Amino acid sequence: MSLPAVEEVLADAVVVSLPMRVRFRGITTREALLLRGPAGWGEFSPFPEYTDEEAAHWLQSAIEDAWLGPPPAVRARVPINATVPAVEAAAVPGVLEQFPGARTAKVKVAERGQTLDDDLARVAAVRELIPNVRIDANGGWSVDEAETALRVLSADGPLEYAEQPCVSVPELVEVRRRVPGVRVAADESIRRADDPLKVVRAGGADIAVVKVAPLGGMRRLLSLAEQLSTYGVPVVVSSALDTAVGIAAGVAAAAALPDLQFACGLGTGGLFESDVALPREPVNGELAVRAVIPDTARIEALTTSTETSRWWMERARRCHGLLDNRDGLFYV
Repeated sequence: MSLPAVEEVLADAVVVSLPMRVRFRGITTREALLLRGPAGWGEFSPFPEYTDEEAAHWLQSAIEDAWLGPPPAVRARVPINATVPAVEAAAVPGVLEQFPGARTAKVKVAERGQTLDDDLARVAAVRELIPNVRIDANGGWSVDEAETALRVLSADGPLEYAEQPCVSVPELVEVRRRVPGVRVAADESIRRADDPLKVVRAGGADIAVVKVAPLGGMRRLLSLAEQLSTYGVPVVVSSALDTAVGIAAGVAAAAALPDLQFACGLGTGGLFESDVALPREPVNGELAVRAVIPDTARIEALTTSTETSRWWMERARRCHGLLDNRDGLFYV
């Protein structure tokens, strides 16, 4: 398909701000630009710190979703994990209530201003309710800190994996060498890298965490997953703290994967107080594969100020200018 003109892309666009139940990634509201095309809805919501070059991938993903729609599915339901922010241990049961039936939990660790004892208490509280635990440090540790933390956090039970324990690829390689009993998953080293396969080629990851929007769309995610499979590296499809529209794209991508070994990080809708569509309730820890149509009244209630909307529209225009139409889809 050809790249639609920017005027067409933004003709029915609306910017929303979703309040969050708890602070996550340092924010308490999540802003997103939603656009509508002939195939449905798409979401453009790169975080503010992303450059236009990075954010252009998110716009490409939104246009693919709204103008082309999802790839063919091979499964009707997708298993998801619970996501536990860096809350106090006492708050863990309340967070997990938002993820009924989940059999795996991803726990945020290495939060600034907190200690390893805080992480240990949070993980222990999760294990009391969901024994299969994976952790996510978002690159918050040095190699020495990661080695210490992973040994401590896995002492009372195995970790399914540790996601992005350190920032750089060489650090991830070293963590894998020092702590062979804990698998390492790469997230930022894939979604924010010029070469998403670099960390795998270097031996820095056992698992790849992949997200639709940062990679440029559902089909680009599937292409990357196919390449990763040649290295024996499975993928976990995760959310970029998406609205219901973005979650639907993640679920569609996961549903189209030939092989899905791990629960997906697509249950983050429970972190919002309100969303642009009715909450997609998991059943037995799984989400059904279906399209999402935002509710008009919800969108109106969540619409941002004129100034904020203008900022997002201008950002989308700049990103559109970075897209071209090589090989039938648009690439930055």
